Amino acid sequence: MSDVSSEGSELDERLIELETRVSYQEGTLQQLNEVVTEQDLYIQSLQVQVQSLAKKLEEMSQVIDQPTGKVGNEPPPHY
Repeated sequence: MSDVSSEGSELDERLIELETRVSYQEGTLQQLNEVVTEQDLYIQSLQVQVQSLAKKLEEMSQVIDQPTGKVGNEPPPHY
């Protein structure tokens, strides 16, 4: 009978160890989920900023490419 109670005790210990590991892994998974959610929000914000900068760059390049109406290498008006 001591073998049976010894085996039962070993099983209880193994079960407790497994439950502890699962509990720890659930906590870790929750932390990782929070980090991924934060990073997703940050990435979305960066995407909006990149789109805004791309639009401004396009607008600036259009202004630069427009002809100014000046001919040749005329000196500035203050000469």
